[in-house]
Amino acid sequence: MPEPLSAPAHADTPPSVRSASPATGLARLGGWCARHPALVIAAWSLALIAALAGRHAVAPTFSDQVSLSGAQSTTGADLLAAHSPGAGGSSGRVVFHSDTTSLASDPSVTRSVSALAHLPHVTSASEPVVSTDGHTACTTVRFNVQAKTLGHDYTEQLDGATRSARDAHLQVAYGGDLDQVTRQPANDRASELAGVAVALLVLLLAFGSVLAALLPLASALIAVGTGLGVVGIVAGTVSFATSAPTLATMIGLGVGIDYALFLTTRFRQDLIDGKDPVTAAARTTAASGRAVLVAGITVIVAMLSLYACGLSFIGKLGFAASLAVAVTATAAVTLVPAALSLTGRRIDRLTVRRPVAETSGDRDGWHRYATRVARHPWRYLAAGTAVLALLAVPALSMRLGHVDASADPAGTTSRTAYDLVADASGPGFGPGANAPLTVVVDLGTDHSQAAALSPALQQALQSAPGVAQVTTPRPSPDGRLLTSTVTPGHGPQDAATTALVTTLVHDTLPSALRGTNAHGYVTGTTAAQADFRDTVQQRLPVIIATVLAAAFLLLTTVFRSLVIPLKAVLLNLATTAASYGVLTAVFQWGWGSGLLGLHEPVPIESYVPMMMFAIVFGLSMDYEIFLLSRIADVWRTSGDNTRSVGTGLATTGRVISSAALIMTAVFLSFSTSPTVVVKMLALGLAVSVVLDATLVRLVLVPSSMFLLGRANWWLPKWLDRRLPHLHA
Repeated sequence: MPEPLSAPAHADTPPSVRSASPATGLARLGGWCARHPALVIAAWSLALIAALAGRHAVAPTFSDQVSLSGAQSTTGADLLAAHSPGAGGSSGRVVFHSDTTSLASDPSVTRSVSALAHLPHVTSASEPVVSTDGHTACTTVRFNVQAKTLGHDYTEQLDGATRSARDAHLQVAYGGDLDQVTRQPANDRASELAGVAVALLVLLLAFGSVLAALLPLASALIAVGTGLGVVGIVAGTVSFATSAPTLATMIGLGVGIDYALFLTTRFRQDLIDGKDPVTAAARTTAASGRAVLVAGITVIVAMLSLYACGLSFIGKLGFAASLAVAVTATAAVTLVPAALSLTGRRIDRLTVRRPVAETSGDRDGWHRYATRVARHPWRYLAAGTAVLALLAVPALSMRLGHVDASADPAGTTSRTAYDLVADASGPGFGPGANAPLTVVVDLGTDHSQAAALSPALQQALQSAPGVAQVTTPRPSPDGRLLTSTVTPGHGPQDAATTALVTTLVHDTLPSALRGTNAHGYVTGTTAAQADFRDTVQQRLPVIIATVLAAAFLLLTTVFRSLVIPLKAVLLNLATTAASYGVLTAVFQWGWGSGLLGLHEPVPIESYVPMMMFAIVFGLSMDYEIFLLSRIADVWRTSGDNTRSVGTGLATTGRVISSAALIMTAVFLSFSTSPTVVVKMLALGLAVSVVLDATLVRLVLVPSSMFLLGRANWWLPKWLDRRLPHLHA
């Protein structure tokens, strides 16, 4: 049985423990900032203004264009661009509808299509295809650039070209690649304000003081604003995804408030212990500031590890988030000490309840809880593990895919276009018409094969399971290619459509072209999304291995142990698996998805698990490091594992719980975003933070450390001599 929490220190404390020295550099930095608060605050204010002004000056561009070099869909698209100009490239659909009038020969539709063909960057607008009942017609508009690069302002030109149809009281909607143009840019300002409001409420409850609550919030807002400005400036030369600013805000605001919260809590404890404000700020920066920097570096390493997947689109998302984290961590060890020193003992002047510090003594609730865990570690370890395992079960059925326009809010033009096409009957309509596939056959130098291959190819394509319609394969102008359009029987996000792409690529085309020197490819938006999903699935293990290895090495160096990093890695994997399970149950199974504004189950966006793993791992390490740093502080002076774990848990329990509640509120506030991917990330990150700060940090970590005893701190002497000395 573990020894009591008040057990005396061991006399045989390891040399590496006794020799631990304080971070004098951080102490000097915190002391300087505390002695010159006005200068530091003015410098950060100027940095905020300069960053925002710079962002406005460079006019950053954001794009969701993904490049999959070497993918079969990319090869097919390149062949079309080279040998059949106008057949490939980006395309959108303009849909016309009337409840009462037949559009088979409606002059307003004809005039609108003609006007669309003359818009800038439009290479062609096809003859309208009319549904069986005549009430719906659609034309395919092809562009010489990616439609998503045209910008939202291009919607006005589309509206101008289709004014004739609108004046005739026809319903007009835009779909296909045009949904990237017409979709309103996500405005998450309301989400940000809601998150800030909830964070302020939690801070008031945690500190009981208005100034103590406002200080972490204000410093975080300054840091996040500066970070977003930096992201915008970098976006002037590096093209980030459209969700990059939202992701940077989510993570930056969450960690920014948390870092300031940990520092403020430690500062107030030093004031209670009788230290003057400047000394308290310096000591806080030297102690909690070290944990902040290690935690921030861990998050940044996890974010930048996304580049290991080889997809610049995902890597740049991590880069944008890492910029925000770097700025907030820097603000935590400079701006926060300055603000704390300036506030001084006035920090508790405006109170809403009796202020509390890190701990109320050896007999407060957290110490009593730690004692119970120490007495029954196996029970707590088994119960916590069982809960995580249960939550992770749905992840076994996770299906990656792409969320299509059917998940867009009702009334949006992209959703309207999708529904009109899916609900209409006749050739060119039905759910699969929203997911057309272009089959490209490269004949090489033997153009004479075209006539013989065309009928057999069409028959093979039509016979593939899940195909609704196939057009007659036609040669390109130079005779090098045969092209055909395949309409699936299901919508873009349906598993059957993804399976059809796989079947065409790996079975149908190789079989139909066997015995010839021709090569077949499946391209188009839906095929490219399937290739992207496959690429992400193949490279996810690389990301996981990279993040785990980096975190293990960092924690081994910081905490001088091989056991603690291994345990941290395993527990973070468990947290991530449980978060994946909740995500699958809500979005894919539809459990409670209506609360998030979704009317039907959707697949998990292909890159969300990869992003979530890096983010969750980085953020969960924050709480791991803050808890372990306090445990390590006691261990270095006492060498008593039970006392170290109990004291660390008791002194950080309240602040970790408050920090987790704040970060959860910030993340959940973004679940109201109209973008489904942002909803997924918001919910997944919120769940992971809750699980990590409660079940993992307050149950599994202490119970496992109580059981392992002094083995927690095992490190071979030869490795101890070779590792640099860093302490959190």
